[in-house]
Amino acid sequence: MEITKNYIFPSVLLITLMISGCVSWQKNYGKLKIISKNSNEITIQNLIDKWDDYNIYYSDQYDGFSVRSALGIMFDPKNNDTTLVGDRWKKVNDQNILAEMTQWIVLNTQYEPWLNEILGPDGRLYGYLYYSYGVVTLKMVGDNKMYIFNLEEPPDQEGDHE
Repeated sequence: MEITKNYIFPSVLLITLMISGCVSWQKNYGKLKIISKNSNEITIQNLIDKWDDYNIYYSDQYDGFSVRSALGIMFDPKNNDTTLVGDRWKKVNDQNILAEMTQWIVLNTQYEPWLNEILGPDGRLYGYLYYSYGVVTLKMVGDNKMYIFNLEEPPDQEGDHE
C-alpha cells in the first residue's frame, strides 16, 4: 500500500501536465465546422453570388493555374480583421471561374464537396472552406492571421496519374 501512495502524486502531476499541454497546443490551431447542406444561411451559391465580399483562393493538384485542377476553395471575408494565408493557395479574380471551379472539385477528388466554417481557437469566424477530401490543418500565425496548409490530394483511383 505504501508503494501506491508514492506514485499517486507523480501520476496526478503527470496527467495534469499532459492535459495543460494539450490545452495550450489547441490554442494555436483553428478548426473546421461543417455547414449543413440544409442551411439557408450560407451556401456555396451564396458565396459565389457575393464573391466581391471575399478574398478568394483555391488549392490545386499542380503548381500551375488551372481551373480544372481545384481541390478546394477558401473564402476570406474582406469586412473583418482576420486574414487567411497559405503558401500554395492561388487567388481567384473572376466570378465565372469561381463557379466553374466549384464544379471541378468533385471531378478531381471523386468525393462530394462540403462547405465549412473556418474557426479560430476561440470560435471566431475566419472564413469558409469548400473542399471534399482529407484532413485540413489550420494554424494561428499571428493575433488575427491563420495559416491554411495545402489540401491533400485523394489517392489516385485509376493508378495512371504520375
